[in-house]
Amino acid sequence: MALTEELIDRLAIRDLLENWTVWRDAADWERLSTVWHEGGRMITTWFQGTGDEFIKVSRERFNGGVRILHFLGGSSIDIAGDRAIAQTRMRISQRAKVESVVCDVVCTGRFYDFLEKRAERWGFVLRQPIYEKDRIDPVDPTATLKLDWTRLMSFPEGYRHLAYLQAGIGYSVKADMPGLTGPEVDALYIKGAHWLKGESIEVIDAETPRLAA
Repeated sequence: MALTEELIDRLAIRDLLENWTVWRDAADWERLSTVWHEGGRMITTWFQGTGDEFIKVSRERFNGGVRILHFLGGSSIDIAGDRAIAQTRMRISQRAKVESVVCDVVCTGRFYDFLEKRAERWGFVLRQPIYEKDRIDPVDPTATLKLDWTRLMSFPEGYRHLAYLQAGIGYSVKADMPGLTGPEVDALYIKGAHWLKGESIEVIDAETPRLAA
């Protein structure tokens, strides 16, 4: 069966999504630097900036012992010419001490990616996770974990345990990340629709300031 141009694009995008995950978690920083287009951005609970800045900070924290791992599921990819929006099921896991107890936090959600094909190469223009639900578990099942309930509930529902862990180890956590429902994710969907229609990220960000980095 002959491969159509659209199918080739879809395969290239999926390859890009998987490469980001493997190279990021394997600390393959040199190859990870190839997945973004120039000026491409990354927005997470703990970081908002360019792809190059994300790699720099991720490398520093990886060398300092921070371990954040990612697992991918299925993808839905919408292509409009040389632009695309990809939504990919994912899980983020992070291990660290929480209230003096070593814990794993697992957060389930989606990567919502703004992609563009430039000079015959697909790359990220903006990577924005959607955080749907999370949980926290002591690594030692016999350990007793007591969380500050007021502080836990101060974080958004979709990533409150992840935020609790990250804030506890010194991260500055972004408080308005999109979740399963709500104005933040609604604005993100609108932003994606405008991207597919050909608008620039700068114009879209001006119209949806809640999601600007």
